Amino acid sequence: MNDDRTAPLGVIAGNNRYPFLTIAAARRAGVPRIGVIAFENETDPAIAQQADDIAWLRVGQLGKMLKQLKAWSIGRAIMAGQIAPKNLFELRPDFRALLLLGRLRERNAESLFGAVADELSAAGVTLLSATTYLEDLLAANGHLAGPAPGRAVRADVAYGMSIAKEVSRLDIGQSVVVKKGTVLAVEAFEGTDECIRRGGALGRGGGVLCKVSKPKQDLRFDVPVIGPRTIEAAQAAGLQAVAVEAGRTLLLERDELFALASKCGVSLIGAGANES
Repeated sequence: MNDDRTAPLGVIAGNNRYPFLTIAAARRAGVPRIGVIAFENETDPAIAQQADDIAWLRVGQLGKMLKQLKAWSIGRAIMAGQIAPKNLFELRPDFRALLLLGRLRERNAESLFGAVADELSAAGVTLLSATTYLEDLLAANGHLAGPAPGRAVRADVAYGMSIAKEVSRLDIGQSVVVKKGTVLAVEAFEGTDECIRRGGALGRGGGVLCKVSKPKQDLRFDVPVIGPRTIEAAQAAGLQAVAVEAGRTLLLERDELFALASKCGVSLIGAGANES
């Protein structure tokens, strides 16, 4: 494995701001050349301005991605940013991806991206942790921003984190909304924002979002992430607090996130989660 943090880097870029933050952090760390694998109808086109090289692919063009990284002589890559679930269901795989899918017994995010990581490794590309260069953005433990949580919120956080961990163990989702010890919504395929909206509507105000990593999560992909949009969604749904797993959740655009939590009156909390 090439562990030189200043070696050329490939960024496999999904949507939103995560890829931009990864590239900026890698530049600060001294990475001289960055090649970006971007996806049509997913990656923000502005990413081209941050890349030394860029290739635009359809989701599912695994063979083309591997050939492009090899052509750039890149031996390290990071997956940064999500792919919208609807695009995973509208997948048009190339021949390399078809062979990969045919070998999978289960087609969830963990098995799919794990298989992609194996393909990258076979092609001489090491897939790094998705938190590489962004370690300072991992959530600390305790009250982070917004109003200090009261006893009832702290109790819901403790309960909700344990439920979210069990739900994630079953590979259903990684977030739940709870209120007064009752689970109002469980995240599944629809994603965190929809879970927030549903939980807020059912709770008619109040409630806490709890978001965790999967037990024994492979941090090369599917790392829990929140940003300002999460706080905006929580405020719109009337939630009191957002709790994330400390040390395993990335806080994107941290300064804006903290300021928005205070402005919106939403408590932001880093909490532990029982791995048992």
